[in-house]
Amino acid sequence: MKKRLLAMLLGLAMVATLLTGCDSGTGNPGATGGNNQKEDIPKDSGPTVTDWTVSYEGIKTGNVNARTSVHDPSIIQVDNTYYIFGSHMVGGKSENLRTWNKLGNGYTKTNSIYGNLWDTSKDVFKYAGDKSSLIPTDDGGTHVWAPDVCYNPTTGLYYMYYCTTSTWNASNLCYATSENVEGPYEWQGALIYSGFNNSTIKETNVYDVVSESYAKSKYFAGGLSYNHRDYPNAIDPSIFFDEDGRWWMTYGSWSGGIYLLELDPQTGKVIHPEADPANNVDPYFGKKILGGGHKSIEGPYILYDKTSGYYYLFVSYGSLNREGGYQIRVFRSETVDGNYVDMNGKTPFNTSHLSYGLKLSGNYMLPSLKTGYMATGHNSAFIDKNDGKMYIVYHTRFNDGSERHSPRVKQFFLNEEGWPCMLPYATNGETISETGYERDEIAGVYYFINQATTVDNNVAEPIMLELTAGGGVYGKDVEGTWTRTYGTYYMKITIDGKEYSGVFCKQKDEGGTEVMTFSAVGNNSSVWGVKYYE
Repeated sequence: MKKRLLAMLLGLAMVATLLTGCDSGTGNPGATGGNNQKEDIPKDSGPTVTDWTVSYEGIKTGNVNARTSVHDPSIIQVDNTYYIFGSHMVGGKSENLRTWNKLGNGYTKTNSIYGNLWDTSKDVFKYAGDKSSLIPTDDGGTHVWAPDVCYNPTTGLYYMYYCTTSTWNASNLCYATSENVEGPYEWQGALIYSGFNNSTIKETNVYDVVSESYAKSKYFAGGLSYNHRDYPNAIDPSIFFDEDGRWWMTYGSWSGGIYLLELDPQTGKVIHPEADPANNVDPYFGKKILGGGHKSIEGPYILYDKTSGYYYLFVSYGSLNREGGYQIRVFRSETVDGNYVDMNGKTPFNTSHLSYGLKLSGNYMLPSLKTGYMATGHNSAFIDKNDGKMYIVYHTRFNDGSERHSPRVKQFFLNEEGWPCMLPYATNGETISETGYERDEIAGVYYFINQATTVDNNVAEPIMLELTAGGGVYGKDVEGTWTRTYGTYYMKITIDGKEYSGVFCKQKDEGGTEVMTFSAVGNNSSVWGVKYYE
């Protein structure tokens, strides 16, 4: 007994010695960290660069050949295969998140994804359809937009939620089911309608949920037309599970903002809540969680991460065309129904919201790209079931004068404060070093871009910055500092007094060249850096 007690006391003494012996010592933030060891940091002797001219000379260019064009891509993983489904009845499948084999063939009766859509078209497009034709077209008539597919373990079926629409807000959310992720999906019915007026409301299910007096007092502006500034456009549905396994749908575009409704896993149908005006809960449309006032906000997608404990709400701002400033923003919440806040703790409701939300990606140019990326938006996101990596999936247009678009997938990480940091280049199998990188791997000259928080057609172009081994940051008319949490991939960089928190990660650029990158966020903006090895 005495030997055991002595051994315990000696063990505690050794632990105490180790703990007190670990001294941060240097006075530099991030000098110690993940492995609780001291890092020797050399004295900063200033920049070695004298010419800050941006040049891409000698850098190999490349392009991600996605092989198919999918707009508004929503992703689902089945074993080792990834599926994306998008607007206009097309999709794709991939095993590497870069090249996609096409699924579906657009607005045709032979589309293998959509099953009995044409057999039931009189019902599907009765409300939100081209009144001159039962067959949708891609010329401003009837549309099938923004599908999202998920597996329902309660029924053992795959559920597809999508919207049909023919005007800017006369839309409805529908759902279909299939035994196979690739379809065919059999239409089951409509769920939520928007854009109705005093006459067409009778074609909806609104009166099945609320009284006529309630509907007319809330949903109409001036007694006749739809109150689109306060209530949603019923498009862009996405489905997710919360931490307790409950099933939810978020949806909305411009108009009255982004809304949230719970779904019944037994049926796939909407569970209409009790009215709670004080908490923005409407009995038909659900809870308003963001936006309103017909401001540009759309494509909501919520991802729950059990490690951080946050629900991340991704949305897109701007107009979806090449020069419309389309971009990805993110908010987060500790509870499924909000409040969803940005890095400043703010939530936009019925107001100009351009300064709200962490901007992850907009228009930008980086070395190795054949042309700049523009209108990067309408994303989905997922955590890989096999290795736990986190990804954002979106479509991008290009700075080439056209409106062509292509899907892209990028890995993202959470910084020390739990905010997403998206890597600069499309994923190419990279794996971050959990123990970090050597200081001489990090130090050097970087192509640096700041995404800012603007919503316009300007393309973020790189400037040159040097990160010295001693922790200095230098550029033309730029000074700052950088630190890291030693033994991890976490970093911080301060530029002209503004601090950003993020990660270092080695990856390959689009020409296939290995580079060191960093991605960091601060005050709702993202900054990226790319370093080439000599």
